[in-house]
Amino acid sequence: MSESTKRAKAGSRAPSATYRLQLRKGFGFAEAGALAGYLAALGVSHAYLSPILQAAPGSAHGYDVVDHDRVSEELGGEEAFRAMAARLRDHGIGIVVDLVPNHMAMPVPEDLNGALWSVLRDGPDSPYARWFDIDWSVGHLVVPILGAPGDEARPDGDVVRYHEHVFPREGRYRLVYWRDPELNYRRFFDISTLIGLRVEDAEVFERTHAVPLRLLREGLIAGLRIDHPDGLADPRGYLRALAGQRAWVVVEKILAAGEELPADWPCAGTTGYEALGMVGGLFADPAGEQPLTDVYNRLTGGPGDFTEVEREAKRYAAERLLVPEVRRLTALLAGILADEEPDALREVLVELLIAMPVYRAYVVPGEQPPAEALEVVALAAAEARAALPTGELLDRVVPLLLGLGGSDPLRDEFAVRFQQTAAPMTAKGVEDTAFYRWSRLAALNEVGGDPARFAVPPEEFHAHCARAVSEWPQGMTTLSTHDTKRQEDVRARLAVLTELPGEWAAAVARWRSRAPAGPVEADLDYLMWQTIVGAWPLSASRLNAYLTKAMREAKTRTSWIDQDPAYEAAVHAHAGAVLSDPVLTADLEAFCDRIAPYARVNSLGQKLVQLTMPGVPDVYQGCEFAGLSLVDPDNRRPVDYGRRRELLADLDAGSAPSDLDGEKLLVTSRALRLRGLHPDWFSGGYEPLAATGPAAGNALAYRRGGAIVAVTRLPAGLERRGGWGDTVLSLPGGPWRDLLTGRSYGPDIALTGLLAAMPVAVLTEEG
Repeated sequence: MSESTKRAKAGSRAPSATYRLQLRKGFGFAEAGALAGYLAALGVSHAYLSPILQAAPGSAHGYDVVDHDRVSEELGGEEAFRAMAARLRDHGIGIVVDLVPNHMAMPVPEDLNGALWSVLRDGPDSPYARWFDIDWSVGHLVVPILGAPGDEARPDGDVVRYHEHVFPREGRYRLVYWRDPELNYRRFFDISTLIGLRVEDAEVFERTHAVPLRLLREGLIAGLRIDHPDGLADPRGYLRALAGQRAWVVVEKILAAGEELPADWPCAGTTGYEALGMVGGLFADPAGEQPLTDVYNRLTGGPGDFTEVEREAKRYAAERLLVPEVRRLTALLAGILADEEPDALREVLVELLIAMPVYRAYVVPGEQPPAEALEVVALAAAEARAALPTGELLDRVVPLLLGLGGSDPLRDEFAVRFQQTAAPMTAKGVEDTAFYRWSRLAALNEVGGDPARFAVPPEEFHAHCARAVSEWPQGMTTLSTHDTKRQEDVRARLAVLTELPGEWAAAVARWRSRAPAGPVEADLDYLMWQTIVGAWPLSASRLNAYLTKAMREAKTRTSWIDQDPAYEAAVHAHAGAVLSDPVLTADLEAFCDRIAPYARVNSLGQKLVQLTMPGVPDVYQGCEFAGLSLVDPDNRRPVDYGRRRELLADLDAGSAPSDLDGEKLLVTSRALRLRGLHPDWFSGGYEPLAATGPAAGNALAYRRGGAIVAVTRLPAGLERRGGWGDTVLSLPGGPWRDLLTGRSYGPDIALTGLLAAMPVAVLTEEG
């Protein structure tokens, strides 16, 4: 491991906790700065901002950058950024910024992106041609914007126009039908309006990173969150280029079960999706897996296993969504294996892409492939072999994926581009398709989660924490992000269903029998009932917006590309009939009331665990209250910070919390403040603690330095058991004081007392 990697992993400037803010027009730098006092009182050390560079007009997220030389004018510009930074700094708050190195926007009108405009005008002769990942073998850039085959743009002075689009006259581009598969540039996933950047080029890196790195050097930024590193040609090389900045750097890397972040990446760790899956799994009852699987199969006719759903969805991505990427990869391979038929090469590549067990391997041309890459490719090859009529061609292709058997520009590009294609294949095929086709338990269908992994036993969680302390102690942890399919407390509610599968099955049967029959697919209907219960109460507009996204992502009856307005209208009518039926909604509300006490336990438990486990905890905006939003844009709605300020002041004045919002704010603020006061307790060391007694399995406890954390899990089962009984948590020393209730306890703590007023506790030794 290099010295730069060691320094970066050490994370000397790591935050104690971050708070994610989604910037947008109307909530820019001035509004973020106005939260400085509240964030300091909450206990976070850093505000974690969505991208700050100039994005396309009206951008709701900032990931569609058009100008790397400017801080976003819509957010207030650089002057406002500096004023925000000063205001935050006055309250002891630093800044972490989200960087987007993988792509830029192809905006409308196109001249908003000066670098792209130069390329449209001058093609490969443009000084910006090296910026973009374009195949120049045809001599021009293919731009898919025409509404119908045969449409043409019209000349208008020095430009040509097509509706709101504008292009240089007599440029080096060709306008094609928007469905045309012959695109010759790398996209972000299947989004044709986001064009891939080549930050592996030193000049491109320097030019696209000049502003944030300048702000880093000036001390205005302390950390970086790197978006989608798996899209880069060389993620490790990119991180090494950042390593000299002495910043805390985390990567948005989604790890599959059992996958580890490459040890030689010079960063502090990931953005915490693996922690999200681990923590959520603690509150799912493994005994509910078979009953809920049976319910799902009976009500939907769906398969009992996710594996085939995943494979078919990835095949859909290869054959319908990422056709240009597969074509370009096939052409590269055909240039290497010129004696083979392109169709046969494509077949091998598709089967390998479908079979990849992780997002990608990390192969660097000219280097011996790491053991992890060899294992990943071997697994993919074994699965692909079973799907192919013969393995002869496969055996010729596999070494090329690993950069073996010689090096030349064509082979090197193929090895890299295969990995850059594998990552979006998994993202689009699994997260954005399969997750919406198999709704056995929607809480599991989450970024960083695995629908097939039903629950996480405490022993597995403890092992995860031990590895985190050893390998990535300053990586991020999270429960909700701007990309999660549903926020944390929605998932906490749905976890209760694992403990009450019989009641859930009976309730869904009642609701379905009363709801009017319609053409809604059975899986979507089952997902709808889970969504209503998880996010209750919710309006018809919010539910319809979610169902629209869900059915278009599933891509079975309608999609973003091939919409079926009649089917979508029928789904919305079905949902509207449900929410307008007073008898049905009364039954729904009664069920939600029934599970509310257990959901409360899950919500508080998972939050406290996330905030105190190894790593740097992030709180997504507003989630210090119950976070019941669904997938974006629902989770980008404005947050009522006035109410949060008032309630935090009340809690600090000694008021007891009166509802889940107050309890969650109490847990969040006390845990974050403790981390800020005692960073040494949470920077290393993790000791599992075991309760003893009849309900020991319903408690999870561990020690972080001078703090003891105890939470309740599987609360419905605990209630059926008759409570804690004489279950005890024995601690050395003492007395111990609970920061949440103020009560003191001796060395042998009866859980029936400790976890009575609150189902969670944070203990510190008095004296």
